[in-house]
Amino acid sequence: MKTLVLILGDQLNRDLSSLDGFEPGRDVVLMVEVAQETTYVPHHKQKIAFILSAMRHFAQELRDEGLSVDYVALDDPANTGSFSGELARAVARHRPDRVVVTEPGEWRVRRMMDDWAQDLGLPVEIRDDDRFICSRADFAAWADGRKSYRMEFFYREMRRRTGLLIEDDGPVGGQWNFDAENRKRLPASLSLPPRGRTAPDAVTAEVITLVAARFPDHFGDLDGFGWAVTRTEALAALDHFIADALPSFGDYQDAMAEGEPFLFHALLSPYLNIGLLLPREVCVAAETAWRAGKVPLNAVEGFIRQILGWREYVRGIYWLEMPGYAQTNALKAERPLPWFYWSGETEMNCLANAIGDTRRNAYAHHIQRLMVTGNFALLAGIRPAEIEEWYLAVYADAFEWVELPNTHGMALFADGGLLGSKPYAASGAYIDRMSNYCGPCAYDPKIKTGAGACPFNPLYWNFLIENRARLGNNPRMAMPYRTLDKMPAERVETIAREANAFLDALDEAKPPQKAGQPDLFA
Repeated sequence: MKTLVLILGDQLNRDLSSLDGFEPGRDVVLMVEVAQETTYVPHHKQKIAFILSAMRHFAQELRDEGLSVDYVALDDPANTGSFSGELARAVARHRPDRVVVTEPGEWRVRRMMDDWAQDLGLPVEIRDDDRFICSRADFAAWADGRKSYRMEFFYREMRRRTGLLIEDDGPVGGQWNFDAENRKRLPASLSLPPRGRTAPDAVTAEVITLVAARFPDHFGDLDGFGWAVTRTEALAALDHFIADALPSFGDYQDAMAEGEPFLFHALLSPYLNIGLLLPREVCVAAETAWRAGKVPLNAVEGFIRQILGWREYVRGIYWLEMPGYAQTNALKAERPLPWFYWSGETEMNCLANAIGDTRRNAYAHHIQRLMVTGNFALLAGIRPAEIEEWYLAVYADAFEWVELPNTHGMALFADGGLLGSKPYAASGAYIDRMSNYCGPCAYDPKIKTGAGACPFNPLYWNFLIENRARLGNNPRMAMPYRTLDKMPAERVETIAREANAFLDALDEAKPPQKAGQPDLFA
């Protein structure tokens, strides 16, 4: 039986389930670069280059191993621009008896796959993606009957199941979570490790040229591209993180610093999310370093929690709750996305830094995403679908299964508390405490209202005012609401007036559209 195996751009691993039983000399691998996947949101130029280059390198590795690979490049004149169209053309070329594919990461692609058997007139086998530690079925079984899906309880179950950081049937160190030790501000005198980046080879350089020519108006810079694009390079990046950054990752994982986009963060999520690295091997590498006495427990636990806990958890939530999950809007947020999310042009220095880092690197670390760009979107009442499209477009590691729950549930509380027990809302004081952004800023986080006040301050209290009917009974919001209730009426009126004046001015700042440029600000 001749099999055509379709491998998607985020499935670049030799142990992929769809390659099980592959017979060289009989079966064929199909890989396609399609316009539909590069433009359904205006992806960062580096994100497109990263995925296309990694695909081309992986295809060559399969050929070198003796597998037959049918590869369709983006600029192939016959390219139909869609998975379905290219699969139909490949079936006509190769006349297989069946098509095999590993389940996709995104709901919209799964809907395409469900039509393929009928459209092609062939059996289409969709196999589980066993690169994840927790299968979709196992997550559904864990969630069944629960009133709430708290990540912490899932994480503990995954620790027990895998044995990671477990001794004598309990957590090493006597506690499951060391997050309280992982919130230190970055000292000005602390020396940061030089972060290794991978110089583009000829294949990557060719892809960068293609992306620059084909997507000139997409967000982001291509200069300084340094992502690994092969498994060998990704493993080297893992080794670099474990040796040079993980020892201090725990202490400073919530810190932010102007001009320092990477700090001690792993920079491994793009490689995990397209298959160059596997989550279990990454967790084991971190645990091994701790057992060898090379990294402290708070660092390795915090890192493993992000992968074994949070990453597996949001994937489970995504498939459990889609497609309806994306449509929820618990806080009735309807404000359009401000144009500065695309331009980075704002006097708020924290936002300018986070967006500038994102433009330059297709990356910002999790606190920049949650407590700067996400916090602003939450407080400003930005329409969930618009900010979620932005997150999906601008980060090299963004795929909907991981981006949507993080943004929709964690950053925006748009799911009404399915993921988080309270909104992650904060005033300027949090950003001042965890970063050095505020010193050179045009605004002062210590000024609450009036001239020079940090916009996050009135926005925070106005958010509480406007959402009291939805949040007032939340026990984790009791303290800020008690503080609000003690404020004089005149101050509450001032907060609301200044916050709404600031928000109303956002729409007036939209720049004119250039001729021929897609309206990214619509």
